[in-house]
Amino acid sequence: TLVQTATDASFFAIMAVGATVVIISNGIDLSVGSIYALAGTTMALVLRAGHFEGPGAVLLGLAICLGVGLAAGLLNGAMVVGLRVHPFIITLGTMWVLRGIAFVASKAESILVPDALTGIAKASLGLGSSLYPVPMLVMLAVTVVGSIYLGRTVMGRHVFALGGNAEASRFAGLRLPRIQIGVYVVSGACAGLAAFMGAAFYGSASCSDANGYELYVIASAVVGGASLSGGKGSAVSATLGALLIVLIRQSIRTLHFDQNYEWIIIGVATIIAVVVDQASARLTARRLARSAAAVKAARK
Repeated sequence: TLVQTATDASFFAIMAVGATVVIISNGIDLSVGSIYALAGTTMALVLRAGHFEGPGAVLLGLAICLGVGLAAGLLNGAMVVGLRVHPFIITLGTMWVLRGIAFVASKAESILVPDALTGIAKASLGLGSSLYPVPMLVMLAVTVVGSIYLGRTVMGRHVFALGGNAEASRFAGLRLPRIQIGVYVVSGACAGLAAFMGAAFYGSASCSDANGYELYVIASAVVGGASLSGGKGSAVSATLGALLIVLIRQSIRTLHFDQNYEWIIIGVATIIAVVVDQASARLTARRLARSAAAVKAARK
């Protein structure tokens, strides 16, 4: 059950790690689901046209998905920086544009991928014929890499600095445009990797893939503790948030509740997480203010 839960969560948990990096920088990326669809359909179309099979198809498919994800992320970042428009508007527009391109290119067809991809994504690794741990392992690897990137590298500290105080970061000499573009590139790469795993696991790709995943991805980051005002969040928390959402979905089915309530419950959980985060921030600010006042009184 745990492996199955992690497998179900892995596809949007991978994207949630990238989206968390964007949210920490005080941005937002609504186009991750569309990047997923475009990367998956592009890969499937190229592999079908070239009749690729075997290990070569796997490597080429992964390269295509990552390439499309990186290009889409670079486009988002460049538009946010160059046009100086709020990321919500930019990524809302690219969400429709990218999915529209996928729709036109695939002609709304579901395109099969080579069996070699499915064989890797559904490898049991000795756990049994009904368990497929590869997506879970990829999710864990992305989480570890994301944690190292945010917590152990200079680039990660720059992302936190940008989200915490953009003006202070600018006066400190940080290249904010480069950081902003970089976070969207990371988000796009995660969406491309998720698309590769999803298409390989399910054996096909279509323009309707990951439709509505934007809600799950952002909810995973927020429920995991990422602050929409920037400067706070972690890759591990985003993954745990994704697992929590999947557990909520599975609990609804296990308890035989009406599945139409799934969206309501996830939406309420997101609102509660944001409210708790803001209340915690206000409480921390009050404590700091009291401490500063106490220090001043002691000096006098």
